[in-house]
Amino acid sequence: MPTAARAPYDVFEPDQFEYDDSETARGFWRRYEHANGKRYAEYISKAELFGVRLVHLTRGHSPETGKRVTARGVVAIGQRAVGVVAVGQLAGGVVAVGQLGVGLLLGLGQLSTGVVALGQGAVGLAVGAGQLASGYVAIGQLAVGNYALAQLGAGAHVWDTYTASEVAQQFFRALVP
Repeated sequence: MPTAARAPYDVFEPDQFEYDDSETARGFWRRYEHANGKRYAEYISKAELFGVRLVHLTRGHSPETGKRVTARGVVAIGQRAVGVVAVGQLAGGVVAVGQLGVGLLLGLGQLSTGVVALGQGAVGLAVGAGQLASGYVAIGQLAVGNYALAQLGAGAHVWDTYTASEVAQQFFRALVP
């Protein structure tokens, strides 16, 4: 096989790594303990939805590549995760939870995006809530939106420490019973 076509892990002999492989009723575990005591673990479910694994979980560095493996599945959990529901330091999906959560519908995280975004920095299409927030409805210490509730806000209808738009007050009071 030409060198250019080989995957990075193909440079190792197949028996070079002694994995602890096990099968459960619902999936497969692959574990490895590095010489320095750090551990690698990966779980892949047997179940699939439209050809995508239902659950994929990763932890640690792959002994074959020395890099972290991106979790990819309907539910993906790992330092980097991509799925319908993704949980990780860097997460992308329909619902994303992570330090950087890029969600199509919901993003939760230190920095998040989505139709609804909640986080320290939140950029929401409809709703953004966080320390720094933007969205059609924005709630935060600093908020920018059509309706903004904030310590310091900007937008068409703002309720903050300097401005109390009647329209903004009616809108936000209607949200709380």
